[in-house]
Amino acid sequence: MRIPFQFKDIVHKITVKFVPASLPGAKKPFYVKAVNQPELDIAGIAAKANVFKVNCDPNVIEEGLTKGIELIYYLVAAGYRIKTPLFNLMIRVPGEFDGTETRMPDGCFPVVKLRINPAFRKYLREYVNVAFDGKEDGDGFISKAVDEATGRTNEVMTRGNILTIKGRGLKLECAEERKTQMGVFFKPDNGAPIKAAVIALNAPKQLKVIVPPELAVGTAYQIAVETWSSTKGRPGALKKARDIRSGFTLTVA
Repeated sequence: MRIPFQFKDIVHKITVKFVPASLPGAKKPFYVKAVNQPELDIAGIAAKANVFKVNCDPNVIEEGLTKGIELIYYLVAAGYRIKTPLFNLMIRVPGEFDGTETRMPDGCFPVVKLRINPAFRKYLREYVNVAFDGKEDGDGFISKAVDEATGRTNEVMTRGNILTIKGRGLKLECAEERKTQMGVFFKPDNGAPIKAAVIALNAPKQLKVIVPPELAVGTAYQIAVETWSSTKGRPGALKKARDIRSGFTLTVA
């Protein structure tokens, strides 16, 4: 069954900044990164309905989105292919087999393949304008975080396992008397930040940390890196700390 979906076409504007390329094989010195609006949960999405003149009570939208996503969650897990106006979803079972297996190999599990709907891609091409707003400041940035236990990026982290944080200007460095203040911290919406006790790799473009076991399962945390290192590779620590925060949160699995 086709879901009817009508756009009220609006010309959108997103702002982007030039960010230094972190990959050694990059062909050009910069890529651009969207200056994202604040992260929204379902309640936040529903509250924005009036901004785009979606004539429906936000409470109705919130309840409908919550129930609809919950239903999709279970349908995809049951093997259904889901087609929506924004994306298509289907389950996929990775791995190589010789045809005699009776169980999945260790460390191999089903994943979900998400494909953006062609109509949505067309909408983005036609109705989103990009405004260039200079270069990202030199204080460093976090581009992504990979949960090594699941392979998922910018989504989850697994307690007691390795989280790889990539970006620029991440190296942890400070004077001896500031070592308790330096580190990788996980900040919840409410409550005190929790510091990673183990740093397995400490480099300017990559950190590997052990996710603290005391993080609460199901809670979302923002990554914060507190360091006195220089982004320009100069020896010695800076006089002022750099506080680098992720533009996304990770939910503890």
